[in-house]
Amino acid sequence: MYETFSRNYDRFVNWPSRLAYEMPFIEQGLQKLAEEQQRDPQVLDTACGTGQHAIALAKQGYPIAGADLSAGMIEGARENAIQAGVNVTFKAAGFGELEAAYSGSDLFPFDALLCLGNSLPHLLSEEDLNAALRDFAACLRPGGMLLVQNRNFDAVLARRERWMEPQSYREGNAEWIFLRFYDYHPDGLIQFNVITLHRMADADWQQEVSSTYLRPLCREELTAALQKAGFTGLSCYGDMTGSQFDPETSGNLILTARRGE
Repeated sequence: MYETFSRNYDRFVNWPSRLAYEMPFIEQGLQKLAEEQQRDPQVLDTACGTGQHAIALAKQGYPIAGADLSAGMIEGARENAIQAGVNVTFKAAGFGELEAAYSGSDLFPFDALLCLGNSLPHLLSEEDLNAALRDFAACLRPGGMLLVQNRNFDAVLARRERWMEPQSYREGNAEWIFLRFYDYHPDGLIQFNVITLHRMADADWQQEVSSTYLRPLCREELTAALQKAGFTGLSCYGDMTGSQFDPETSGNLILTARRGE
């Protein structure tokens, strides 16, 4: 899905709005680490997509690297970093591959690891989730911070939510509309579908559909898996402003934790 979707990803996401909303919470956590360590924390943004969070942190002076399974996303991230005039090392590496990809880096081990954008649910088994969280822990120093941003699947599953808010984008005479919806499968997996509609000026709409599978992660399972992987001090929030998590109403499950000593 994401190799196909990577070329439109920066049209799909309203980055100025999203970064303005999310970066204060991210930087608050990093500033706390900086106070503890008396230096800027070294950060890994995993499942980084086209690198916009990593680039925003690099602009603030944080030493940072990014990784994503999709080569197309990484190509876009490198181009975005060049345009932004910042130095970020991006590598094509998925969950479970991060330690191997970055163990020789000057930034390794990291002080903080970000996993944003509802990325962990792309792991389709408990075994894959546990392996990814062990990989996260292996990339962090003792006491290092993990920040995870997922959809609140407690609420999604309870209401069998199907459609998400449409997104649109204009660029000159070109227009894009993105429609997202879920299909629920009997085995418990969710098929995540994105319909991309595109037209030039008043021409006919062209349609493209891409799909991938998700394994919905509810709070109880994710917190238990993190504890099993050696993370401590877990805190749950309902969004990237740090509001209290409500399993019935929160749009997101934001979770922060520290790697055990």
